[in-house]
Amino acid sequence: MKLRNIAIIAHVDHGKTTLVDELLKQSGSFREGQRVAERAMDSNDLERERGITILAKCTSVVWKDTRINIVDTPGHADFGGEVERILNMVDGVVVLVDASEGPLPQTKFVVSKALKRGLRPIVAINKIDRPDERHLDVLNEVFDLFANLDATDEQLDFPVLYGSGRNGWMALDPAGPQESLAPMFDLVLSHVPPPKVEDGPLRMLATTLEADPFLGRILTGRITSGVLKAGQPLKALNRDGKLIENFRVQKVLAFRGLERVPVDQAEAGEIVAVAGMSEATVADTLCDPSVEDPLPAQPVDPPTLSMTFRINDGPFAGQEGDKVQSRVILDRLMKEAERNIAIKVTISDDKDAFDVAGRGELQLGILIENMRREGFELTVSRPKVVYKTDESGARLEPIEEVIIDVDEGFTGVVVQKLSERKGELLEMRPSGGGRQRMVFHVPTRGLLGYQSELLSDTRGTAVMNKLFHSYAPFKGEIAARRTGVLVSNSAGEAAAYAIFNLQDRGPFMIGAQTRVYEGMIVGEHTRDNDLEVNVVKGKKLTNVRASGKDENVLLTPPMKLTLEKAMSYITDDELVEVTPESIRLRKRWLDPNERKKMERARDREVA
Repeated sequence: MKLRNIAIIAHVDHGKTTLVDELLKQSGSFREGQRVAERAMDSNDLERERGITILAKCTSVVWKDTRINIVDTPGHADFGGEVERILNMVDGVVVLVDASEGPLPQTKFVVSKALKRGLRPIVAINKIDRPDERHLDVLNEVFDLFANLDATDEQLDFPVLYGSGRNGWMALDPAGPQESLAPMFDLVLSHVPPPKVEDGPLRMLATTLEADPFLGRILTGRITSGVLKAGQPLKALNRDGKLIENFRVQKVLAFRGLERVPVDQAEAGEIVAVAGMSEATVADTLCDPSVEDPLPAQPVDPPTLSMTFRINDGPFAGQEGDKVQSRVILDRLMKEAERNIAIKVTISDDKDAFDVAGRGELQLGILIENMRREGFELTVSRPKVVYKTDESGARLEPIEEVIIDVDEGFTGVVVQKLSERKGELLEMRPSGGGRQRMVFHVPTRGLLGYQSELLSDTRGTAVMNKLFHSYAPFKGEIAARRTGVLVSNSAGEAAAYAIFNLQDRGPFMIGAQTRVYEGMIVGEHTRDNDLEVNVVKGKKLTNVRASGKDENVLLTPPMKLTLEKAMSYITDDELVEVTPESIRLRKRWLDPNERKKMERARDREVA
């Protein structure tokens, strides 16, 4: 059977996974009456909850006697480690763009990787039925984007489709016909070349890794040359050509619709999953024992943020989770680093703490969220940027390209706040509907914790997208959080009476009856210093009644901190305590005398 391998590229929430659902339905991949979940490709619980694609996944459809392997790629730059490897497996890309929002940073990130690999794009302008659609402007923006990314003349001569993935139609004209996705299938067959096949014995580059409870380690990739059979003896070579292991193929799994089906053999050009190895990992070459040279593997952009993962040594340790030991936490982090090559784990000087470096807050936040759902208890520090030094020894820091869409009335406050964070305004232009689009270059340090501040400043109307741009000379100190915190000075249950009397000191993060301990952060101080407060103190009760004694206690609803907000909210001497049931903020040193001692030591170092 003839083959085509394509990847679908889009920014977060531009309709990529919904379009794949419709492609599967219209190609007859589902039997009549079969129940299929919406966004069937988002198999992970977190993907379903957040509506984003985190892991790259494969599926396949058959159209006119041709099997089309479709790879659903993550749209967020934080998961770029997935994207770069996935593009090794395909021969063409469909760039899906929202008819109103146009190409955004994550579109740019993945498209730049695809164009560098010489892949020819098909542009699909989605959500053409939106009332604020502007398909002509968006098409010009896409062309400008491709030109800025040094696309070749052949890549710039791209075909364009218009349609609505949710309504299941694509056409060569914005007006229709609004019938089906057949024009898209036909364009893939005519525009995307068949997979390039090399002569010689079997060679295959592993691009994704997963663990199966029955088959163990499973590596997915595209066969470059030769034939792969179940039971065949193979070896694994790393990027430098060093032998990792010899093994026998236990199973060869091919993608058929949403399922993986065992097959006896697969030929060059096919995307398959292989089971049977115990040590081989992503970017390794699986090959015939006679092969000596590995396939070239794509280098990955460097991690830009790091966090310290520690054991939970607070008073409530071990009460909500069952995985609390440092050894268990390290094993889990090493497994993640093995599967995801964009993450680096190093053991710090403190044996119970580990430094984890990744692409961004979202990627590290997803890892922590997955760990807490698996029953882990841990504490994590504030994210720190990963610095580099140039040849002259000067310090370099990562810079992000930030695009903010905001109502015209709020542009002043956005520019002011980002300039305080050493941001540089590059471009500002209308984006339709009374909104402005602003492009900044901002140090990664300056963006930590800015998302929630931006939403407060713009009353929730701003949309921010960011993308790693480059390393640049250090921009100088950036002021951290300007307020102190309210710290509990005793353990017990928070009393409504105590919180009511302390409310004028600042907003609280806990409600009445919440269990607290000494050193736990319970609220935000209105001033710039930390304040120790007693939130467990109850009302003194007497048997004497007087008018006005029993006034109603009205509490302001507490601030709810999500994991990402908590990570960016804390300062260097604070930690986020993460358990399967709770997210708490605490001081690194719970004892107030220990805190003062450490503060004095820090002041002496600065002096």
